[in-house]
Amino acid sequence: MKTKQEEKPAAAKKAMSLKTLTKSTVWDVQENDIFRMWDSAEKDADVRENLRHYTDIIRSAFMIEEVKDEDLEAAKKKYKKLGYKVGQIKIDDQAKLTWAIKKRPITRVTDLTYENIRHITAAKLVEVLDRNFGGGWDSLSQSIKDIIESGFDISTTTLPKDRLRKPGGMYDKKIADGYDVLEVPKGTWVEAIFAKLKPEQEKPRLKLQADRNFDDEENEDDELPIDDYRNHDDEDDEPEEPLNFDDEDINEENYRTTFEITTDPDEEADGLEDYVEE
Repeated sequence: MKTKQEEKPAAAKKAMSLKTLTKSTVWDVQENDIFRMWDSAEKDADVRENLRHYTDIIRSAFMIEEVKDEDLEAAKKKYKKLGYKVGQIKIDDQAKLTWAIKKRPITRVTDLTYENIRHITAAKLVEVLDRNFGGGWDSLSQSIKDIIESGFDISTTTLPKDRLRKPGGMYDKKIADGYDVLEVPKGTWVEAIFAKLKPEQEKPRLKLQADRNFDDEENEDDELPIDDYRNHDDEDDEPEEPLNFDDEDINEENYRTTFEITTDPDEEADGLEDYVEE
């Protein structure tokens, strides 16, 4: 019986389409899924007009080779032997392309990106680290550490070899808590690197000023009692006598019109990044 966690990725993949793919979610699909989604979108005008856009997204997670018509069967055999899936995609009603595609392997720490880091398991991460290690966690560049820690909880400890697995110690506690571990020998000492996939968290959405419904604000003002329109600081002030002006009393020395010009913040903003701090 499948757990809810196992059913969720399957349901998400089923609902995924070419137009909903991103450079992150594309790591959730396989070669056959790409051909299936392309077949489903072949009559979509937006896909045809933005072919380069969708191809770039696919290329971020897959290696794509265009198979030429010359000696097609021989080329298909060659790519299949290399682990590629070969199929056709329609460009329009007249043109078709034959693609050989293969998921990009994640075998080195330099293959890790912010887009794919959450699409591997802790066991896979430990395998990648083991293949690239020599000096332990501190031998990694800060940029690689940042990528790894964006998707995984990482902790390390370095102890004498005979004390690392002491019953009831940190090693036992981390294993019991679901961490995978990589042991890096350092003479008579061992550095243990513990890794566990972080739970996904919804990012808080920032409500922008531009999204506010100004009509609603005006309606709220309309519903206020008449007395609420008054400035409460002036409630105790005595009413002023009305000012009477004679047109003959106004001249260029005592007449002045003052008004404030305010700029729309949207006109000064270059884009969404002016409102949201990265």
